[in-house]
Amino acid sequence: MSNRFFFEGSDSENSGEDNLPYPKPLARSAFLTPEFDPHTYLSTLRNRHQTLEDLRTDLRSRSQEISKELLDLVNENYEDFLSLGSSLRGGDEKIEEVRLGLLGFKRDVEGMKSLVDQRRNEVTALIDQRKAIRRQMQIGRALLDLDQRLCGLEQSLMMTTVNGSQPDHAAPASDDEISDSGEESDEGHAGAMSTSRLRKHTQEYLLAQHIMKRVGLNHPFIVRLEARMTKVKDTILLDVGNALKQAGGQDTKYLMKLLAIYRDLGESQEASKVLKQRHP
Repeated sequence: MSNRFFFEGSDSENSGEDNLPYPKPLARSAFLTPEFDPHTYLSTLRNRHQTLEDLRTDLRSRSQEISKELLDLVNENYEDFLSLGSSLRGGDEKIEEVRLGLLGFKRDVEGMKSLVDQRRNEVTALIDQRKAIRRQMQIGRALLDLDQRLCGLEQSLMMTTVNGSQPDHAAPASDDEISDSGEESDEGHAGAMSTSRLRKHTQEYLLAQHIMKRVGLNHPFIVRLEARMTKVKDTILLDVGNALKQAGGQDTKYLMKLLAIYRDLGESQEASKVLKQRHP
C-alpha cells in the first residue's frame, strides 16, 4: 500500500496507492465558538483540497457523531432526570404555605390600614371640633368686649346711671362735659362741648360697630344690641348737634371738627339740617 498524508504538517499514513494528499479532519473547536457563522467558516476552507461532496460527507459524519454523543449523555443521566421529578415532590405544599402566609399578611395590612383610617377620621373630627370651640371662644370674648364697651359708652354719654335709670339727655351739659379740663382750649367757646370728648364717643361707637360686623350681624346677641346701638348713635348726634348750635360762627376750625364727626358717623345730611337751623 502507498503512503497517505495530510496537509498542515500532519503525520503520513499508509492510505492507498494514489499517493495523493488528503485534507486534515475538520476541527471540532471551530464549531464551538459563540459567534460561529457557516458562511464565514466555509470561506476559510477555500484552500482545502477536497470536493464539495466529501465536505458534505464529513459534516454529516460530524453531525452523527454529535447526535450519538448527546444520546449517550442522556442515557448516562437518565436516572438523574427521572429522580429530578421525585425530588420536587412536596413543592406544592411549600407554595401553599407561602400563599397562605401572604394572604394572612395581606389581611393584617388591610386591618392596620382600616385602623389608621379610623384614627385619622377621629383626629380630623377632633381638630374640627377644637377649631369650632376656639371660634366660639373668640366670638364670646368679642361679645363680652362689645358689651363692656357699649356699657362704658352709655355711661360716658350719661345714658345710664349707677341705679340703671336713664337721665334726661336734653338737659344742659354738665361742667365735666365742657372742654374736658381745658382740652381744645384753642376752640375758645365758653359752654361748648369739647370735640375731643365727642370724637372719643364717636370712635368708641365705630369700634363697637366694627366688632358687631366681625361677629356677624345675624348673631342673636348682636341683633339684641341693635336698639342700644341706635340709641347711642342718636345720643352722640344730639351732643354734636347741640355743640354745633352753640358754636360761634367765626370759629371755622371748631365747626370743621364737628362736621368731621358727622362725616365719620355717616350723617352728613344731618349736619346740613343743623346748619340750616342755625341760619334760618
